[in-house]
Amino acid sequence: MTSLWWIRRDLRLEDNATLQVALRRSGQVVPVFILDPHLLSVTPARRQAFLFEGLRAMDVDLRQRGSRLIVRRGTPQTALSALVQETRAEAIYAEEDFTSYARRRDGQIARNLPLRLIHGQSVQHPFGVLKADSKPYTVFTPYSKAWMALLPTDLAPTPAPVRFDPLPALASEFIPQAVVSPSFPAGEAEAQRRLGKFTTEITEGRQKPIDRYADQRDRLDLDGTSSLSPYIRFGMLGMRQAVHAARQALVSARNTGTNKGAETWLNELIWREFYLQILFHFPSVSHTAFKDSLANIPWRNDQAEFSAWKQGRTGVPTVDAAMRQLHQTGWMHNRARMLAASFLVKDLLIDWRWGESWFMQNLLDGDPAVNNGSWQWIAGTGTDAAPYFRIFNPVLQSRKFDPHGNYIRRWVPELAKVTGNTIHAPWEQGLKVKDYPEIALVDHRRARERALRAYQFSKTTASKHA
Repeated sequence: MTSLWWIRRDLRLEDNATLQVALRRSGQVVPVFILDPHLLSVTPARRQAFLFEGLRAMDVDLRQRGSRLIVRRGTPQTALSALVQETRAEAIYAEEDFTSYARRRDGQIARNLPLRLIHGQSVQHPFGVLKADSKPYTVFTPYSKAWMALLPTDLAPTPAPVRFDPLPALASEFIPQAVVSPSFPAGEAEAQRRLGKFTTEITEGRQKPIDRYADQRDRLDLDGTSSLSPYIRFGMLGMRQAVHAARQALVSARNTGTNKGAETWLNELIWREFYLQILFHFPSVSHTAFKDSLANIPWRNDQAEFSAWKQGRTGVPTVDAAMRQLHQTGWMHNRARMLAASFLVKDLLIDWRWGESWFMQNLLDGDPAVNNGSWQWIAGTGTDAAPYFRIFNPVLQSRKFDPHGNYIRRWVPELAKVTGNTIHAPWEQGLKVKDYPEIALVDHRRARERALRAYQFSKTTASKHA
């Protein structure tokens, strides 16, 4: 029996439930990737480049095992129909995807072709963690407790296949060439290297990076995060393996009393699945606030200020550093994302959806569920979000999480020679720096008051129409 393994967001051979099912049920497995015109049209060039490099790496891995990647271009149903006829495949195996587009696409294909969806994108299925009344959780803490209670005892990743049966002669498209960010080489091998370095490599003080994660993850000037998000987003690293590694690190850390780091990283992985199930059960969050009471905030939406924010020209050094890091690398430190997003929404009073869209256009790890959930958390409009009156002071945050200004100096070279605390708010000392804005776009104290009035207006309006 021949089957097609339709690769979508699972660019890996290890820890791949879909591939394992296909191999168990088939004599021959044909690895297939489809260049879907619709998805390519909404995927920015930077993420396409990362995807294409990942596909080339996967093709190399497959050829080393006697197979190869078959690439076709066209609508998935048309491309898969042709391959089923060419190979006489009796089944198409694919990892279940949870976005609205994927669910519509797969539902239509399943009505016409032998598509078999296998759960593997997340550890827990969105239908797998529900409240006692069978409704989805909308608050993180009870969700995380239920998620942990349902966690399988054995999450050890299945190894990559040693060999595949040779493929028949099949036409295949060339994988497009593209320039990839040197900060994030694509592919499963790089994902595995980073996971190992983060969770098992012993460094200074006989600690692993994950052991220091809780203490260093918010420091903008330190390399304290895992930097695995782009690889998880494209399935170059499976979530089961990531959670397994976190649990292994947790067991190891308990012997040294440094388990807080592993606990914190595991919690971040659970947040990813929490947002996934929110988008699955409440697809309307992709275009509107989860909280009805904050769906009608009177945004200012100043185009000039939005452009300054995008370009890293707000005059607030830590915000500008964050936006320039995004522009140059396609990635941004998580604390920097929070500060940049809060400044846009609360200080500039610009609709969070504008920022969400900009991040999706630029982030290598741009994921619809995680990006939306994170923006709505900052905006205070989402499920289990930060209170709307929580407004970050960007200068205080900068002094706390970039105490020496090294993050700012790295990404805002105009300020490289500014010394001391002045670097966090040059305008407060009347410092003028060539080619850098003389003052911040807004006064934070006044902007905070303006934001609170706008949010209260939406809440009051909603209560009147309740």
